[in-house]
Amino acid sequence: MPKIALVDDDRNILTSVSLALEAEGYQVATYTDGASGLESLITDKPDLAILDIKMPRMDGMELLRRLRQKSDIPVIFLTSKDEEIDELFGLKMGADDFITKPFSQRLLVERVKAILRRAAPRDPSAPAGAPGEAGSSKALIERGSLVMDEERHTCTWKGQRVTLTVTEFLILQSLALRPGVVKSRNALMDAAYDDQVYVDDRTIDSHIKRLRKKFKATDDDFEMIETLYGVGYRFKEQ
Repeated sequence: MPKIALVDDDRNILTSVSLALEAEGYQVATYTDGASGLESLITDKPDLAILDIKMPRMDGMELLRRLRQKSDIPVIFLTSKDEEIDELFGLKMGADDFITKPFSQRLLVERVKAILRRAAPRDPSAPAGAPGEAGSSKALIERGSLVMDEERHTCTWKGQRVTLTVTEFLILQSLALRPGVVKSRNALMDAAYDDQVYVDDRTIDSHIKRLRKKFKATDDDFEMIETLYGVGYRFKEQ
């Protein structure tokens, strides 16, 4: 039973969202502010966290910043603000999705399902395909110094671990599966997001910037993700 952590200072939202998620079979733990939820998010290791942005004591942005120092669980932000700066800042810190209040319970449940599907380990009984291609039973992708293990959701560069969110992993996987092939932003959206989740071009760009930053933190000479302006991105052939 997947466990969802819900952090929001609005008790009406805590109650209504908990009921909606529990009706779908999820186990839900609720917290009324970021400070009280942070330790539990790290120690209890839920499968996904839903965080409000505006909260007393510790807001959602600060909670995510501290959480990302210890954990890479998928995160959905709830926000009453319709400000672009919040979304872009949140994505740069590693949020996986944003939902603006007011929202329908059904929409939130579908977003949760979509992200958990992306985060779930690959089914080893799935049909085999060509090695290294989508649908392959070979879960290991090796591209020069890059090694991605789909089943374990791990990524290394030159032997050093690079911690990626679910969305970042799927975007990089899509690029690395076909080095040299340009992937449009729409193609990367299809690879990383469920059909019921709408994102725009800037969301993909933010994820690419964060990917580059993470790899450069490991290797300052990392230049494997190339931008073709007006077209999209590609993983450089070696």
